[in-house]
Amino acid sequence: MSFYGRLVNLVEQKLGPIAGKIGTQRHVTALRDGFLVAMPFIIVGSFILIFANPPFAADTENAFGQAWLDFVAAHRATIVMPWTMSMGLMSLFISMGVAFSLAKSYKMDAIGAAALSAMSFLLVAAPEKNGALPLNHFGGTGIFTALLIAYYSVELTRFLRKHNITIRMPEQVPPAIAASFALLVPVLAVFLTLYPLSVYIQTSLDMQIPEAVMLLFQPLVSASNSLPAILGAILLSQLLWFAGIHGANIVAGIMAPIFLTNIGVNAAAYAAGSEIPNLFTQPFWDFYIFIGGSGATLALVILMSFSRAIHLKSVGRMSFVPGMFQINEPVIFGTPLVMNATLFLPFVFVPMVNAVVAYVAVDTGLVAKAIAVTPWTTPALVGSAWGSGWALSATILTALLIILDILLYYPFFKAFEKQVLTNEQAV
Repeated sequence: MSFYGRLVNLVEQKLGPIAGKIGTQRHVTALRDGFLVAMPFIIVGSFILIFANPPFAADTENAFGQAWLDFVAAHRATIVMPWTMSMGLMSLFISMGVAFSLAKSYKMDAIGAAALSAMSFLLVAAPEKNGALPLNHFGGTGIFTALLIAYYSVELTRFLRKHNITIRMPEQVPPAIAASFALLVPVLAVFLTLYPLSVYIQTSLDMQIPEAVMLLFQPLVSASNSLPAILGAILLSQLLWFAGIHGANIVAGIMAPIFLTNIGVNAAAYAAGSEIPNLFTQPFWDFYIFIGGSGATLALVILMSFSRAIHLKSVGRMSFVPGMFQINEPVIFGTPLVMNATLFLPFVFVPMVNAVVAYVAVDTGLVAKAIAVTPWTTPALVGSAWGSGWALSATILTALLIILDILLYYPFFKAFEKQVLTNEQAV
């Protein structure tokens, strides 16, 4: 059997079934849904953070830029407050969203689960001091704790309910009141388990639970910024897509905690005027690696739009506008790219080439690192600049990558176009 045949068998018989089970596993689905709940707050907070840090030098002679700088200097605390209450609290929103989704999958009281998760997170991440709650672990550094807390609180409630350790009210009691009483035992169980653990870690290790959790996950977060880890994630995503499985949903869903942890730390460093540490973020994934969607297919769509083959020209022109907004299902299934042996190599490896070029450019400081989360449907030329605080270098890099992608796709596209033309002429 040829190498291509063995690869197809591997993806279909091994990777495909495993990825399908992972993608539909309730805890992975809850993770993905929980992050979607928090995404509007994160995007708005990112926009406010950029507004609070104008892209102008302090000694700029631009009148508009100077006015913007002066306005921010005079009202910075007021301007930054919405960022603190949105992106600055994203771990709390994520904890509630994940718990809600997981409880819903178990057909449990989803609203009660979200409230219990929020209380549990506050209990371990924000111990009250002098009448105030510290918010230093509500951003990126609290995301892994938020996930663990959400899973723990829901699974603990489910365990208690399964073993009938609950308070049951008569059938005549309204459901909302019965649900509130049913939550009493889980609340007590959380207090009796999490709070002593939190106090022990604070007194014996002189740190809070989010700090301890981040210490455990730090190797994973650090590894995510390495080029081999990035290339491995891309390869898995593209091989799954090639088999017809939405690889981006599976891989990006699993990577979501790392993406938001990295961007949260970057945003905090940007707001404090410190050096931005993390390279691998959601904007890096969306606007440098997958320009136009999985497979970096915007370049292919551009080539197809001028094809001599009627089918390819139709699909290319139909897919151009969605592709500009990072939506490429029309070109993936309309070409098709799934199980397409001729376009297999560029579909899988062009995003990996993009990753290498972008990694070098960002790691060497030629291009600014991302500090803001943007909607994934933002056109890449705009989204890359937006994500990096409106740095022109990011847009230039994206434009150069599109040109590079066109050159890489071109010989394979011409070979496939010849096949399609032969079939069209035969018809």
